[in-house]
This record gives sequence, structure tokens and C-alpha cells, in this order.
Amino acid sequence: MAGAARKKLVGRYEVGRTIGQGAFAKVKFAVDSDTGAAVAMKVLDKATILNHRMMHQIKREISIMKIVRHPNIVRLNEVLAGQTKIYIILELITGGELFDKIARQGKLRENESRKYFQQLIDAIDYCHSKGVYHRDLKPENLLLDSHGNLKVTDFGLSTLSQNGFLHTTCGTPNYVAPEVLSKDGYDGSAADVWSCGVILYVLMAGYLPFEENDLPTLYDKITAAHFSCPDWFSSGAKSLIQRILDPNPKTRMTVEGIRADAWFKNNYVAHKRGEDENVCLDDVQAVFDNIEDKYVSEQVTHNDGGPLIMNAFEMITLSQGLDLSSLFDRQQEYVKRQTRFVSRKPARTIAATIQVVADSMGIKVHSYNYKLRLEGVSSNKMSPFAVVLEFYKNLCSKLESIIWRPIEVSAKSALLRTTTC
Repeated sequence: MAGAARKKLVGRYEVGRTIGQGAFAKVKFAVDSDTGAAVAMKVLDKATILNHRMMHQIKREISIMKIVRHPNIVRLNEVLAGQTKIYIILELITGGELFDKIARQGKLRENESRKYFQQLIDAIDYCHSKGVYHRDLKPENLLLDSHGNLKVTDFGLSTLSQNGFLHTTCGTPNYVAPEVLSKDGYDGSAADVWSCGVILYVLMAGYLPFEENDLPTLYDKITAAHFSCPDWFSSGAKSLIQRILDPNPKTRMTVEGIRADAWFKNNYVAHKRGEDENVCLDDVQAVFDNIEDKYVSEQVTHNDGGPLIMNAFEMITLSQGLDLSSLFDRQQEYVKRQTRFVSRKPARTIAATIQVVADSMGIKVHSYNYKLRLEGVSSNKMSPFAVVLEFYKNLCSKLESIIWRPIEVSAKSALLRTTTC
């Protein structure tokens, strides 16, 4: 093997190193052998999808990503099926997350923040015109390409709706609109606009407009839109943000109002919307309707004289999300502990099962090197202790298939021991 180069082909794509990994999929670098273009190939295991009944959710996300064709949205090119895997061919984005840029710089200059905000509004307006509502907009789900242009990604919580009126409570707490926390339903477009306003604030300030140590207080602040802009914000930026972060969705600024705003229009180059591409979902339909027998060729070829190509197994988190543990810890002297259980199942099975259970509870999972972080929102106004304890009980009750001998936790320590879930 030392003198031979190994080349794996999936259809016409030459597959290279692993560049990311989650609970259900790996993302690999690949090259289109017909065009020479580099792409990202997301690889999902069919058995896992079937066993955990994830077909509907994954099919919905893939279909939505094929429908939304915009320069500021990560492009999904096609979907292929092998005998045991599903391959999603995506645009390769190399500039990292906008979140990381903010973390490095602390805050961005006003002109740079405005450019990203303009591109975000263009992308979201396009999504809404297609009946697509993202519902989890935040800097972690905004990527940057090699030219510094913004690309919206992660449509895992998105939905299609003809009238835009939604009921599912989901998203990331600090970015979620106040009406999403109610049980009366909400306008998906207005909720996305609110999240865009929070993102603009974060870009310019370097920190969140709504941040508290416990969820009920955080939700109270969001509902009242209780925030203030730093002194370095220009009057135009302050005015725009205040009108976007209006807790009343009926009077909140719309995308059309944002586009008409003087601050927004500064150096704004609108994306010229031509004729929509004729998007074909036949490949998606074929992959999921005939998951057993529709597949492309998968092969490994060897060429003498070249170096051995090996996977680097780099575990890169694609969407870091929000660590909710700090939201429950009021005092520094609290000792963080972990809730533990014993299982005889393989690590992959444990991680996949937790992912499925979390999805069924409306909770998003972020995975890194077999470490899982659960992220979600609750409209429950009970105390943090009650919310966490209720979550802990519900989670454990649904994990019976993998738990061999659960370790009991007393009510007194439940809050501390479940904050790291």
C-alpha cells in the first residue's frame, strides 16, 4: 500500500478527507471528476435513517435546500444513493462561520456589519418568497465563502408553509422572537426578521442584546424587548434595530421596510432576481422512495506510484450553537456534574438514539467527537429547576432502549447534574 494511491469514487465524484462529522453524517471533501470542481459531500447511513425513522425530516431538509437557489444560501447540487449510504452534494464553503469571525474580532465595523446584514436580508426574503421559513437564524448558521460573502446554511429546523403561520416552538433562546414562545402560533416571516435584528446587533456590538442567567428572566426580557444599544452604534443603526426588535409582530418592521431604510440602503447592491431555476426534485424522490435499490456505483481504485490518500478524521463542529449550561448556574460556587447512565450499546448507537429522542422533543443536538450538546427552547415559565427536572425525566424515559442500569439522581441535586445535558 505504501507505493499506491487509493482513490474512492462515488458516481463521478472523487472522495477525499473527512472535514466534518455529526451524530448522523460525515462531511467529506470531494471533486467532480467531470468538471474538476471541489464540493462538500455529506454522507448519511441508510440503516440509521431507516432504524430511527428520520426519512421524513431529512427528506424535508434536502428538498428545501434544493428549492432555495440564491447566491447567499449554501447550494445543494444533487442527491445520490449508494447501496448503504446517501450522498448529498453541497457547495464547498471555506471561509468558516460568521460566529468565529465575531469571536476573533469582538465586533465588526459598521460598514462590514451592514454588508452581511444586507446579504442576510436578501437571502431570507428569497426564502420567504418560496414559502420557506428558516426558524434558527444565528451567526453559527451563517458561513462565509472565500470572497467574504455570507451563505445561509442549516435548514434542519426550517419548514414550508403556504401562509407562513406556524406553531412549533423551536430555535435558539437568545435569537428567538417573543411570539414563538407563546402557544398561539406565529408568522414565520416576522420571526425570522426578529432573528435577523438580533444578528445585526451581535455583529456591531460583539455581544447579545438579550442575555440572562436563567431562561424565564431571559424570556421576560425578550417579550418586553428590554435592551439598549451601545454608544458606538450610529443613530441610523439604532433606529433600524429598535424597529426590528419590536415585540409586537404586527408592528415589527418587515423586509420591505428594512429595504426602504436609509441606513440599510447605504452601499446596498440588490441581488437581481432573474428567472427562477427549474428545480427538479426527482433525485430526492428517487433516493427516499426507493431507498433499498436506487444507487450509484461506489468503488476504490489504486494507481501505482502515488502517495497513499488517507482520511484525517477531523472532527469539526458545523454549527456550534448555544451552551445552555450557563443559563442555569446563578452562582460560581456551584459544582457542575454530569448525569450518567450505563449502556451496553455501541457509542454510535447511543449518540444516534439520543439524536432521535431529542428531535422528537423538539431539541437540537450538536455533536463533537462523541460529545453531545442539546439545544432548544421552552415556553414554560416555571422555575429553572422545574424546567430542567422535567426535561431530565422526559429524556431519560425515552432512552430506555439504550440504558442498561440508570443511576438515580436525587431531586436536590437534579438541577446541578442535568445542566450539562
